Amino acid sequence: MKVSIFDVAKKSGLSVVTVSRVLNGAESVREKNRQKVLEAMKELDYRPNAAARSLASGKTGIIGVIVTTLQDSFFDQVVKELNEVLALHGYFLAISVTTGIGSGDTHYLIQEDRVDGLILLSPMEEDNYIVELKRRGIPYVLIDNQKPENDSFSVTIDNFKGGYTATKHLLEQGHTSIAHLCGEEMFRSTRERRSGFLQALSEQGLEPFEVVSGEFEIAFGYDTCKRWIAAGHLPSAVFAGDDHIALGVMNALMEAGISVPDQVTVVGYDDHYIASQLRPQLTSVRQPADRIALAAADMLLKRIDGRMKRGAGQRIDPELILRETTVRKE
Repeated sequence: MKVSIFDVAKKSGLSVVTVSRVLNGAESVREKNRQKVLEAMKELDYRPNAAARSLASGKTGIIGVIVTTLQDSFFDQVVKELNEVLALHGYFLAISVTTGIGSGDTHYLIQEDRVDGLILLSPMEEDNYIVELKRRGIPYVLIDNQKPENDSFSVTIDNFKGGYTATKHLLEQGHTSIAHLCGEEMFRSTRERRSGFLQALSEQGLEPFEVVSGEFEIAFGYDTCKRWIAAGHLPSAVFAGDDHIALGVMNALMEAGISVPDQVTVVGYDDHYIASQLRPQLTSVRQPADRIALAAADMLLKRIDGRMKRGAGQRIDPELILRETTVRKE
């Protein structure tokens, strides 16, 4: 039997009017009641009639998401969370994978005015997108954007804090010879994580063992660590720019019979699923995909409904997840 708005009202213990107001994004609903309605919708797997709402509102009922790649578990998780929260509001996602928008091209999601709003996940060439979206009057939100000047309608992670926290953890364990393996320079996250790393060392009057830039790939971590091993000169700890780089470092160390964490301590970033499955399990800085997606969806829905005229970007704190690669067994 199809679930109705009346079932949601009964489940939540609230009136049909309140449920309807939540579905339509009314600001007059108390946050506590809004959460009750959303939880009831999720438990009942209720999906508002998108077609009927589109006819009534003159909207498409579709939100576009543009990503640079789906070969990234963090991006996958953010998209999954976006899909779930936006579905509760009666929207479908149209996902497109693209490396960027050319100066003479317009992405088809924008060109055909097929969406009510657009979310750009870690976009490259974001200025070109923003110019076109503003020209066409399409509400948008950026996630993990590259330029601080575009933070007005964005959700970002405090990557400086993430790099600083990871490095402070290593310093507190007594490490003074710490290397940092960065991702590509074009990414804001790379620059901010490195700045946090350097700030933590500077406060202790220390210099890094080495700072090396490369790609967010296993091979980069592996090749760099193999070079250290061949030279007979290793750091006591490594802060890797992401978990793939950390995995490469660990592979090289274990291949050479070097114990992690007893001889070299390793910290990753992103807290991919693989981090908890490695042996030893990888300490990593988590980017909370659920909070990022919820903040981005809420911001975009407010823009679509005209409830957010001025930009107010959100910056979310990461979380250090301690595991076996930094915690020595007694």
